[in-house]
Amino acid sequence: MTDIEIARQKKLIPIEKIGEKIGIKRDQLELYGNYKAKIYFERISSKKKGKLILVTAINPTPAGEGKTTVSIGLADALNLINKKTVLALREPSLGPVFGIKGGATGGGYSQVVPMEDINLHFNGDFHAITSANNLLSSLIDNHIFQGNELRINPEKIFFNRCLDLNDRALRNVMMNIGKGKKEIIHNDHFNITAASEVMSILCLSKDLDDLKENLGNITIGLNYDNEPVFAKDLRANEAMAILLKEAIKPNLVQTLGETPAIIHGGPFANIAHGCNSIIATRTALNLGDYVVTEAGFGADLGAEKFLDVKCRKMQIHPDCVVVVATIRALKMHGGVTKEELDKENLEALSIGIKNLEKHVDNIIKHFGLNCVVAINRFTSDTDKEIELVKSRLLPKTKYVQEVDVWGKGGSGAIRLATDVIKAIDDKNKFTYCYDDNDDILTKIEKVSTKIYGATSVTFSDKALESYEYIKKKGYNNFPVVIAKTQYSLSDAPKKLNVPQDFTINIRDLEVRTGAQMIVALAGEMLLMPGLPKEPVACKMTIENGVIKGMF
Repeated sequence: MTDIEIARQKKLIPIEKIGEKIGIKRDQLELYGNYKAKIYFERISSKKKGKLILVTAINPTPAGEGKTTVSIGLADALNLINKKTVLALREPSLGPVFGIKGGATGGGYSQVVPMEDINLHFNGDFHAITSANNLLSSLIDNHIFQGNELRINPEKIFFNRCLDLNDRALRNVMMNIGKGKKEIIHNDHFNITAASEVMSILCLSKDLDDLKENLGNITIGLNYDNEPVFAKDLRANEAMAILLKEAIKPNLVQTLGETPAIIHGGPFANIAHGCNSIIATRTALNLGDYVVTEAGFGADLGAEKFLDVKCRKMQIHPDCVVVVATIRALKMHGGVTKEELDKENLEALSIGIKNLEKHVDNIIKHFGLNCVVAINRFTSDTDKEIELVKSRLLPKTKYVQEVDVWGKGGSGAIRLATDVIKAIDDKNKFTYCYDDNDDILTKIEKVSTKIYGATSVTFSDKALESYEYIKKKGYNNFPVVIAKTQYSLSDAPKKLNVPQDFTINIRDLEVRTGAQMIVALAGEMLLMPGLPKEPVACKMTIENGVIKGMF
């Protein structure tokens, strides 16, 4: 059966009953039908603090890793052994849903449901973020048209429009304001909504007042004196916050194992900070004894940004990190083609394991956290292959377990859940990859050399020009978000496994004063993805209200 067929077999529990499991009362919920709800997070007591479990993975491959599926299965497993657990995930973007990936709600018997609703328009959050973002863009252009009192230089507008779809045609567009003598033409770009500053702000704000302040602090561009102009100068932040007043509330749904799942926010880890909202994580920690969350793509992207950006903002850190890998993906890192992955290949696996070892070393050595390895088992995996991975990883961490959450749900991760609890009880000495007071270039170099394994970092003239602006304006204390390919530790997508003697090339630095971060664009990474030759969208059907092809 497909994922969507498995999901439809489940008789869902009314969402009020799911909330009751973790102490959420009816007046703390705003229902969106029978099986979805918004949480009035301000009404949740903040006295209780649960244990935080971060799930991450190796560099992704077309073979699949199943990080979200393992996150869901682990949460279900913890509940099966009577640990009061809450799952905290990001929302899917329509870009991957209709692009390459299809649905992003787990798989098999480890899914969050209702999967169609979560994958499509989930309670309107992404649409609200898109509207708030584009409202600001329209206010900028209108202000210029109406006389430009703030003297905004159209050639130096930093803030871009966005759309929650993959559309390469919108990467570079030309805007035409007015006609005749009032005609003003300037270049613009569309980012995918998950890469927008408004998405980052929503995910990094602690409440509505904080959201309004952060929206107001967005640098929209420079005036003719090369001084920054902010969204609050246009009096845009109140209206933007109004559009986001519902989106800021985290969403409550359930897993197939009836575990409460708080799903909120959805920045990508390759082009943004890749974590769900601070509000969702904090709400989950206040409700559960254990919270399972995940960070996007491989640990070099999502986990690093979770630890260096989100944890720094929240002043917390995970009690344990789980790194997910599959035998198939490791063989692909070892040079096996997708067509040959079902065949046992210990030689290629031995080479590909280096990618997993690098991520585990990063978690333990560079961040000082306890690490558990989860081998997400496929039917084609052999016992010899599983044992090879275990023998290589056990010297690095005493916690290595195989799981079968796709086929068995939570019951396929009981041993993993037990190891996670043991790892949480072990002492750890958390440290960041870089210090707040480090220079921005130093921060980028530390992430690149420590986490990616680069030998050097180069900065283009444009990046260095942006760096001088950052220093001048006093933004050196911001954390960095390096936007690079997810497929490689380097900035070159085809350099798999653990590349040697490579350079990270930074082509530009973007200042995001509302989100309080610096985005470093590495290699050819783009903030608006394109569709593949055969988009998933072209394989979907709907008949009598039943959707097929979403996986």
